[in-house]
Amino acid sequence: MSFLENASVLITGGTGSFGKALTKKLINSSARRIVVFSRDELKQLEMKNEFDNNRLRFFLGDIRDSSRLDIALHGIDYVVHAAALKQVDTGEYNPMEFVKTNIMGSQNLIDSCIRNNVKKVVALSTDKASSPINLYGATKLTADKLFSAANNYSVGYGTSFSVVRYGNVMGSRGSVIPLFKKLAEEDIPFPITDKRMTRFWITLAQAVEFVLDSFEIMSGGELYVPQIPSMKIMDLAEAVKKDFKYFEVGVRPGEKLHEEMISPDDSMRTLKLPGRYVVTPIFAEWGYSPPKGQAVEANFSYRSDTNDLWLTIDKLRELIGNRNDV
Repeated sequence: MSFLENASVLITGGTGSFGKALTKKLINSSARRIVVFSRDELKQLEMKNEFDNNRLRFFLGDIRDSSRLDIALHGIDYVVHAAALKQVDTGEYNPMEFVKTNIMGSQNLIDSCIRNNVKKVVALSTDKASSPINLYGATKLTADKLFSAANNYSVGYGTSFSVVRYGNVMGSRGSVIPLFKKLAEEDIPFPITDKRMTRFWITLAQAVEFVLDSFEIMSGGELYVPQIPSMKIMDLAEAVKKDFKYFEVGVRPGEKLHEEMISPDDSMRTLKLPGRYVVTPIFAEWGYSPPKGQAVEANFSYRSDTNDLWLTIDKLRELIGNRNDV
């Protein structure tokens, strides 16, 4: 990644699964300084001991605190925004906390990046932000809009903002795979939300590469979506254990049977590029020029149940065995 040559990179929420995988990648790059910004001192200590690299710095702080962000972002060239509250159930019970972090915290980051002359920012979104039905998805959609719209006033300061949206990350914290494996070892039936459920699936390694590639091609305002496969929850369970037993627990509040990353209403602004879709900004007064790509058909939607790429049981079994190979 040529843009990383002698660069300083900050990762918000950097002690999470994605942040750790990205840090590992950056340590093996030509980046000059890698800053992990998070609010969990224990995870920072564990990460510091794991990596033990003199280019790695740790800032304890919360994106709700704009003054702390100003200090952490001093001298930073590139930012990956991964910090967020993410648990769907928790968001329904504690909505304002999600608003404070996912929306107000995102705006704090935007403003601080502009004040500190950061060159480029890529924010991580989620498939739950497309046609959201839960509070978490609604806050992430709002954050997506904030990052895109920020380009209207950041262009004069030399800062560009884009968003990357993808589905479930294999091997991330909270993944159902460790639960299924533990139950399989104990010969306990698997709790299946709904037999019909499908999900988009991406590995940590793929997510990291996609984000870094987005830095190289972004001009600001874009929403990038990778072309990734879907999987069926029953196939995943069989990949963990053949002839598994299960019981259905029902769809949780705010949960969908099938996920969506691009809605039909966004199709008029969506272009297909090699390996990805790009949803161009709705309102772009900064002089945005869309990339060269193929326009998708009218009323196109990118859903996990109508996807043309699928993971087989054998492929899922292979990926589960190598899920931490970044």
